[in-house]
Amino acid sequence: MWLKKSSQRIDSLGVGLKSATVLGVVPGERLVSSRAKKVTTHVLQEMKRTGEKIAMLTAYDYSLARLVDAAGVDVILVGDSASNVMAGNDTTVPITLDHMIYHAQCVVNAVDRALVVVDMPFGSYQGDSKLALKSAIRIMKESGGHAVKIEGGNEIVDSIKRILTAGIPVMGHLGLTPQSIYKFGTYSVRAKEEEEAEKLMEDAMALQDAGCFSIVFEKIPADLAKRVSQSLDIPTIGIGAGADCDGQVLVLHDMLGITKDFSPRFLRRYADVGGAVDGAVRGYIEDVRNGDFPSEEESY
Repeated sequence: MWLKKSSQRIDSLGVGLKSATVLGVVPGERLVSSRAKKVTTHVLQEMKRTGEKIAMLTAYDYSLARLVDAAGVDVILVGDSASNVMAGNDTTVPITLDHMIYHAQCVVNAVDRALVVVDMPFGSYQGDSKLALKSAIRIMKESGGHAVKIEGGNEIVDSIKRILTAGIPVMGHLGLTPQSIYKFGTYSVRAKEEEEAEKLMEDAMALQDAGCFSIVFEKIPADLAKRVSQSLDIPTIGIGAGADCDGQVLVLHDMLGITKDFSPRFLRRYADVGGAVDGAVRGYIEDVRNGDFPSEEESY
């Protein structure tokens, strides 16, 4: 693989000095991710320890999850963002536990290497730790996922602890929490003021103490994300939280250019798949109408 901002190649023999400086790993030491045949929560912890960044993307179906996994991503999040990109809803609130289990089943069927984390949807855990445990068990048993993700801080610690009693790994989520959009009323950056920043730091420590193996920070100031990441022993994953988190996550459909009406500051589009699909469909329609498809060679 090749690292951006580095001209040296990382291969099975180790990492070059310049690349090692970028990654924060020991020169000559093989990357943790390259040694892992299967990514686990322990692998993510080792990646944090060595300074190796964690790459995480969403996926919701078999075909794209298979491609994402084969490309070498570390974590696949079956996000409740499926409510937006798969179902066309304005928020993540409408998606149900049954929907999430279905999407997770599709993804798990495609994955050989990545750790699959499944979002617990709105209404499946808030305010009731017994319900949270029941929901998490359903996700794990019916989808085959490897972990669950929950939004919130101190107010959901009881749910996290109860889920962990069943041996289910939990990823936290702080900052902008989309399931609470009607409370916040906006998707703007969170924790800009000192009081909210202090609460986020307290919540992050509470989630770690409760047993979370990782925390997602969404749309918070980069300097705050850096300070909290450095104070935690568990890996942090950023989305709109700067470069100093232990890893990054994007919604697959956004970074591939499939969605066109969502362009936040943190989003980098790595392809224009939407444009490619548009061109292919238009070409197909033209060929069908002109009688060019199917040709004699394409007929039996």
